Amino acid sequence: MPRRDTAPTGAPCWIDLTTSDTQASIEFYSRLFGWTAEDPAAEFGGYVNFRHNDVRIAGCMASQPDSGAPDQWSVYLATDDAAKTLEAVTASGGQVCVPAMPVGDLGTMAVVTDAGGAVVGLWQPGLHRGFGVLGEPGTPAWFELHTREYETTLGFYRDAFGWDTHTVSDTPEFHYTTLQHDGEWLAGVMDATGMLVPEVPAHWSVYFGVDDTDAGLARAVELGGSVVHEPEDTPYGRLAAATDPTGAQFKLVASNEAMPASTAS
Repeated sequence: MPRRDTAPTGAPCWIDLTTSDTQASIEFYSRLFGWTAEDPAAEFGGYVNFRHNDVRIAGCMASQPDSGAPDQWSVYLATDDAAKTLEAVTASGGQVCVPAMPVGDLGTMAVVTDAGGAVVGLWQPGLHRGFGVLGEPGTPAWFELHTREYETTLGFYRDAFGWDTHTVSDTPEFHYTTLQHDGEWLAGVMDATGMLVPEVPAHWSVYFGVDDTDAGLARAVELGGSVVHEPEDTPYGRLAAATDPTGAQFKLVASNEAMPASTAS
């Protein structure tokens, strides 16, 4: 895919990792995907931006020792007015976790929970436009929400973020809807009612593109990660899921196209 200067409103535009071991995470993803890490930004709590082929594609920050939250990847959705979007979030059944706050001249961020309880970030870009490429090996390739409140959640994203949603599957066994913009798939929402175990909340997942899913998963294990789901062929690419050395889960997909559905929970 060509480089992207800006994301459509409501679309995933950035991802970052909250980790209990910043240096271990930097080493793992740098060796797995060929990323390079910028110097930590002291003025932003040591936040680190990752680059792939000199394009920013993800971030990394240290977790708070007493937070109790697991290490995890987070997804941010683009907005051109964070304050107005937060008003729409609360009006649509969501809750504000972190109010809109400027990040220097880079942009404005906020964090909310959607109507189904999943946490998602907002990013109003300034100088930092978000990831500049996606859908290629070593870059974010797909973004997927697993929720128990499927219809309610779809209404939330339509109302709060202006999503143009398109149903991919509406069978009793599999409900799946995508966000589209100008005919391009940008994210997916899965009814995961029968898949999520009680202790796992609704959540967003990040897929990274790879040339070879099996080799990518094997490399992740070699670098200290663990297998969550073995590679599986689907109509949208060969999928797998893993955790990094600190336990943050991510997914791999080998595909030349955007991925409108998943079978890897």
